[in-house]
Amino acid sequence: MAEALSREQIEERLDDLDGWTTDGRRIERLYSISHIQGAAFIMHVAAIQNDFGHHSDTTLGYRTVHVSISSSDIGGYVAEHDIELARNIHKISVTHGAQ
Repeated sequence: MAEALSREQIEERLDDLDGWTTDGRRIERLYSISHIQGAAFIMHVAAIQNDFGHHSDTTLGYRTVHVSISSSDIGGYVAEHDIELARNIHKISVTHGAQ
């Protein structure tokens, strides 16, 4: 089973993930993106999550996509695999024009 990271560990790991934040219980990012590009971005995120075997809460807004990640198997806290999922999502964000 995964182990929960401390807030300090999470913040340290997010240092190179521009725009990602934490409240100690989840990591999240609000991307600015057009609505149609946002829908395509979410489909790409869904495919990554399916391959990864771990899923985020993702919300499509008019000009935004909000991604929130935590691990339900450890009580809704953040584990190393949550950080890795965020890294994978962040890598593809630029190809969809997300900022």
